[in-house]
Amino acid sequence: MSETYVKLNRTDRDGRGTVATLTVCNEKKLNIVNSAVMDQLLDALATLRKDEDLRVAILCGEGTRAWIGGADINELASLDPDSARAFITKLHRVCEGIRTLPVPVIARIAGYCLGAGLEIAASCDMRIAAEGSTFGMPEVSVGIPSVIEAALLPQLIGWGKTRELVFTGRSIGADEALQCGLVERVTALDQLDATLEEWVASIVNAGPRAIRLQKTLIAQWEKLPLDEAIEAGIGSLSEAFTTGEPVEAMRRFLDRKR
Repeated sequence: MSETYVKLNRTDRDGRGTVATLTVCNEKKLNIVNSAVMDQLLDALATLRKDEDLRVAILCGEGTRAWIGGADINELASLDPDSARAFITKLHRVCEGIRTLPVPVIARIAGYCLGAGLEIAASCDMRIAAEGSTFGMPEVSVGIPSVIEAALLPQLIGWGKTRELVFTGRSIGADEALQCGLVERVTALDQLDATLEEWVASIVNAGPRAIRLQKTLIAQWEKLPLDEAIEAGIGSLSEAFTTGEPVEAMRRFLDRKR
């Protein structure tokens, strides 16, 4: 029987949809990513993609020492050019699966978030970190460049900070990560889940169709010139009114005001 490295838990939110928690479970090895972990992440993401009631997904690491401490160096050291391509392509598929999940994905970070872990974190829609967490892209120190979803970093932290991280392999703390835009919130470890719940509750209480439309639109904003991005937004708003969701939500809002 194969070992379980990824646990998927789904909870119903009082009939308003489900919240999924994906946990990488390899605490003794800092939740590092290897081929088995990636296969299980891909399977879990495929399951979530089919869940029409899904409202938000949370990505966690087991324990408090690491969120995802990077890729498995033992596996990396055994690669050749062909297997290296296959390994990194699979890791990209994991990141792509997170980015294209139709609902927001939140990275709940406690501890080390390094290399492959930081690429996965960058693929999430939002990131919240516990005080004392550590972030870095140390690949050059083991003879390889930072690749795949490291390409998202300039959008988050700018070109200069990206160059600093990938050229030096330097790690930064949670406060610096917040300052440069790598994470959106930093909180004490014992307040991490309560603070995370503020985001989750806001998303669950919003219109489910609106949230899915918004995620699709943000993906378009990332790629399109400004004029085309605005036009895509016009189409998205029009599409929202093909269901009764906006009218019902606005009626509830007006009724509360009265």
